[in-house]
Amino acid sequence: MLADLPQPESSTFTNAGTNSLKTTTTVTARESNPPFILDEEGKIMPTIENFYNYCAIGKLMGVKCTRCGTLTCPPRGICQKCLGTGIEWIQLKGDGVLLTYTVIHFPPTQFLSLAPYAVGIVKLEEGPNLPAMIKNIDFDHLKIGISLQIDFEIEIAAPEEWPKWPRYFFKPRT
Repeated sequence: MLADLPQPESSTFTNAGTNSLKTTTTVTARESNPPFILDEEGKIMPTIENFYNYCAIGKLMGVKCTRCGTLTCPPRGICQKCLGTGIEWIQLKGDGVLLTYTVIHFPPTQFLSLAPYAVGIVKLEEGPNLPAMIKNIDFDHLKIGISLQIDFEIEIAAPEEWPKWPRYFFKPRT
């Protein structure tokens, strides 16, 4: 079911801040282009396409298992720890530290226009590790352990056969 078909007006998610306070935000179907994919109850499904739909509106979202509390980003429909299927969307702050990285000088054909570029694994403050490009930094300043923050590219040039999803990347924390 797609969010532009007759359905409930909105879906909610919880902000997983580092303190004990949680905030709830409502996302309406009108905020998404392309539309969110919903389940039969009208809830936004934990799919990679919906993950990128959230990126399109500037939100880094993960999922939290309602059984064991494990956070996963990008989302999966089944908990990687306890195999539970009770999953809820959680907004992540998008701050983290660089665990590892490499600079790509000889990329696949689809990424030639980006070379050289850095790709790394970022440990988010909330716990999950997220692979991403690292931008807006001189490669000589890339060091394991530096503080990074998420940012988004909404308009992208991608090969015709690839989905036209927005991209997330990390940059030095300001």
